Amino acid sequence: MVKRVSEAEWRGDLKSGEGDLALGSGAFKGAYSYKSRFESGAGTNPEELLAAAHAACFSMALSAALAQAGHKAESVRTKATVSFGPTPEGFAIERIDLETQARVPGIGEEEFAALADTAKRTCPVSKALAAVEIGLAATLR
Repeated sequence: MVKRVSEAEWRGDLKSGEGDLALGSGAFKGAYSYKSRFESGAGTNPEELLAAAHAACFSMALSAALAQAGHKAESVRTKATVSFGPTPEGFAIERIDLETQARVPGIGEEEFAALADTAKRTCPVSKALAAVEIGLAATLR
């Protein structure tokens, strides 16, 4: 089994503190803060990183599903939007919406939509986030 590691450090209290995080691969290192998470401050936040991971995972899963069905994708571009906010039990991720556009020669809309739905259900990040509602808008270009 492959293991991936990232690290984060938070210093201070919630509102005035600050943190840094780094991907184990070294591909990204950055700051995060209360403002970058709950307002519009500079830096990243856990939800943005989760959105990037989900968009990447789904794009790969759809490309694999298409290839398995005999259709090589020229490109699969996905935007993931994580909806995060207050709930009666505290802050929570309530929904993730995936918007994907793909260029796939020789495939029909119906087959493409079915494969996109399969990728949404079987992508490892989608599986890990099964407690969250995941929407999908898939467009064939």
